[in-house]
Amino acid sequence: MGKEKSKSGPLARRPDNSAFKQQRLPAWTPMLTASTVLPSFYLLALICMLLGVWLLLTVQNTQEMKVDYTEAGSCNLCFEMRKNVSNAGQKCTCMIMFSIEKAFKGDVFIYYGLRNFHQNLRRYMDSRDDGQMLGRKSNLKSPSSYCKPFDVDEKGVPIAPCGAVANSMFNDSFILTYYTINGPTVVPLLRKGLTWYTDKNVKYRNPKMDNLTLPEVFEGTTRPPYWQKPVYQLDPFDPNNNGFINDDLLVWMREAAFPNFKKLYGFLYRANKPFTKGLPAGNYSVAISYNFPVQYFKGRKEVVLTTVSWFGGQNHFLPIAYLVTSGLILLTAVVLTVVWWKFGKDGKNMAD
Repeated sequence: MGKEKSKSGPLARRPDNSAFKQQRLPAWTPMLTASTVLPSFYLLALICMLLGVWLLLTVQNTQEMKVDYTEAGSCNLCFEMRKNVSNAGQKCTCMIMFSIEKAFKGDVFIYYGLRNFHQNLRRYMDSRDDGQMLGRKSNLKSPSSYCKPFDVDEKGVPIAPCGAVANSMFNDSFILTYYTINGPTVVPLLRKGLTWYTDKNVKYRNPKMDNLTLPEVFEGTTRPPYWQKPVYQLDPFDPNNNGFINDDLLVWMREAAFPNFKKLYGFLYRANKPFTKGLPAGNYSVAISYNFPVQYFKGRKEVVLTTVSWFGGQNHFLPIAYLVTSGLILLTAVVLTVVWWKFGKDGKNMAD
């Protein structure tokens, strides 16, 4: 039996006579007057303007160059070749020339960029098997149904990695060359350390080896249909960069939020001259292994060279947002000041 109420009648639901329940606790209520509100608006506008100018100057100190190679130079022949699906297995290389007028000082990052490629479609993002990419052997041979139609090949052999995301992995490669008086010099690039720590060590793992080689672990699986080599042979120069922990694969598997995006390809290796201070001004070329087709989604491809600051790369969104916000707040403050000066300064005209 429940405890009987101590009170009955119309006063049974009345709160206790305490400071908290009777709302008698001390409180501070600000008095919003023109002398307090208007200075706050002007101060906030000034702060946003200073932040916007500071971030804008920071962004402008970074350098960025985009080189569209979709149909540029000799890449036009490769572009036409990739229109025919039957030529997907044939290799095609091309070269484009460009010049850097102002040296890129400091660390230089090399990205590949895609335009009009929608990685943010829900069905595309769901077309993967996180359990398989985590290295679970049960998922390795039995991919998730989310991967269909890229879960098994026409013979019923499971695909590793499965799904549309992995199948559409960007597979162009670049060799950057700098031309000096003494002749051409290949620009050294670091192709490791491109991924987040959690991606490399937590989210994605290779299946347990159990004294087997990586090809033996993946025995009984096949490569995705659009790949040219299996997952355990993605990096022929570094055996530790193969399988589900390959840097290029992990960079691609982190889907972009917008249809125009860039993804990290490598860093400038600054150990030897003439690259110790960055990329010097001069003439350059990029030799491209042209594999990724863009005709089917009317896309574009580009190589992006950029420096970074503490704020990141060259992105004007946040500085402009601060400046626009500052202007709006300042405009509101001016309007309120005019209204207060004309109608509410002495309080006599407010009724009118």
